[in-house]
Amino acid sequence: MSDQIKHECGIAFIRLLKPLSYYQQKYGTALYGLNKLYLLMEKQHNRGQDGAGIATIKLDMKPGSRYISRYRSMASNAVADIFEYVQNKFVDIQENTPELMQDTEWLKNNVSFIGEVLMGHLRYGTHGKNSIENCHPFLRQNNWMTRNLVIAGNFNMTNVDELLEQLYELGQHPKEKADTVTVLEKIGHFLDDENQELFDQYKKEGHDNVAITHKISDNLDIANILRRSAKTWDGGYSICGMVGNGDSFIMRDPAGIRPAYYYYDDEIVVAASERPALQTAFNIQFKDVKEIDPGHALIIKKNGEVSMEQFREPTERLSCSFERIYFSKGSDVEIYRERKQLGRLLSDKILQAVNYDLKNTVFSFIPNTAEVAFFGMVDGVQRYVRNHQKETLLHRKEQLTDEQLDDLLSLAPRVEKLAVKDVKLRTFITQDADRSEMVAHVYDTTYGIINNHQDTLVALDDSIVRGTTLKQSIIKIVDRLHPKKIIIVSSAPQIRYPDCYGIDMSRMGQFVAFDAAIQLLTERGMWQVIEDVYTKCKASLLLPKEEIVNHVKEIYKPFTPEEISAKIAQIITPKGTVAEVEVIYQSLENLHEACPKNKGDWYFSGNYPTPGGNKVVNKAFVNWKEGNNQRAY
Repeated sequence: MSDQIKHECGIAFIRLLKPLSYYQQKYGTALYGLNKLYLLMEKQHNRGQDGAGIATIKLDMKPGSRYISRYRSMASNAVADIFEYVQNKFVDIQENTPELMQDTEWLKNNVSFIGEVLMGHLRYGTHGKNSIENCHPFLRQNNWMTRNLVIAGNFNMTNVDELLEQLYELGQHPKEKADTVTVLEKIGHFLDDENQELFDQYKKEGHDNVAITHKISDNLDIANILRRSAKTWDGGYSICGMVGNGDSFIMRDPAGIRPAYYYYDDEIVVAASERPALQTAFNIQFKDVKEIDPGHALIIKKNGEVSMEQFREPTERLSCSFERIYFSKGSDVEIYRERKQLGRLLSDKILQAVNYDLKNTVFSFIPNTAEVAFFGMVDGVQRYVRNHQKETLLHRKEQLTDEQLDDLLSLAPRVEKLAVKDVKLRTFITQDADRSEMVAHVYDTTYGIINNHQDTLVALDDSIVRGTTLKQSIIKIVDRLHPKKIIIVSSAPQIRYPDCYGIDMSRMGQFVAFDAAIQLLTERGMWQVIEDVYTKCKASLLLPKEEIVNHVKEIYKPFTPEEISAKIAQIITPKGTVAEVEVIYQSLENLHEACPKNKGDWYFSGNYPTPGGNKVVNKAFVNWKEGNNQRAY
């Protein structure tokens, strides 16, 4: 993606099902769980670089002993910083009493983080403040073991105001207006309720308080707690939680918007946001890693029982397609194939745009994240070449000369790497004028490959959000190569609508497609459409979210996708550009063909998977019209 956007946090979870001594004997270390947690987090580093955190719980600790450990970091390499902090706890032991590193019982009783239940989180701050308090995991502490709660997640709720109001009605006073706080307190409230109900029941049965504590620990109904907690949530989420006694869960929203994968055997239960992280860390096969079902929670009881329980009725599955296009690592074999198919499905459009003139066309890609789709695009062009060669050889009436045969057999797409990311902008460049000048030099280019004013350059990007980097950097730089024409190809459709489930795309003014539609309406004297949409959106905000429809679709309705693409090409073309610029986008139909399991496409289509999404898009339009730069939820 040439325009960088923040997105998706990452979760990692490990439950060791055997005593620590088992891992010491089998794998030669009592730190097996911590080592694997480090791997799980490092292999999901792409999912968060604004901070990270871990938490562990020790099972069956005696009263008076610490059993929950947590550490969070906002260092530039937060994962390494966290595990260096943990590693330092063992330095003196390794130097002075190395034999104790083999004594798992002593380590568990004397060193923090040596637990059987482990959780990790990588944070991308889409909107929240970047402070240590905003880093997961979050901890709700209590003197009763089964009332302690630790959560970390990849989530955004669209109805935070509504959820906060429910907490106020319970008599609570949340410390800030944030979905992290509301989720923690919602689950915490019903965890307290469950504890109290069980306490009252066992007290009536005549048990003493110590016995009651153990019975509560054995009989907490985690699925029931989650059902009550998530009843009114509107959003996308995969949330990992640990109760102080060792009960734990990973829950996924009813539409399956956010990803969550798991694996378990007789030694471990593990979960993560991405499948390849689990495959690599635990050397397991693709087929052995399962998805957590939408509206379900993977629940691991303290005694090691594992179950998949429904906590909300699943809705139509609309998993985030952006995960497949860009966010998740392409080392997942399914995602790799889907990205190749996205590129392959664009090849016909591209061939038409260059008039099938492969001799005078150079194919390239812009950011590295577009590379896999580029391979697919080249496959599609090569397929055309093979068919063309076959048809010519089989059906040509007159015999080919040697020169004609050489020309035919040498026909192939000219594939070059022309744009290379050279530097990363530093935050000390703050003034807009300076920033624009520096952005122009973010990409370097390869000279001498393009035939001056003769070749067409086709450059594939995985998606175009704002178009800023294209305008300020890429097109300026590749125009210096003197192509006749520059065709920018997006493997994703036009991004037209804001996201409200975890991607940093919440403002209408961010989108070059929206800018293009507004310009077209203005140029054609259709300003009244904008006013009408504003009036409808403003009025809709007074309705219950379940009754709201997406009125912003009317902004795009008068135009074909091709008209909007043509206007985008004008917008992203810098002054002084000599080459003609064209933009080609993926179609929604092809997106769904390439990514059949992830049909969530609200940022392209405006079809939101939850009622809160329609409220957010209308609010975002109202904010844009009123010049309010706040996010819409």
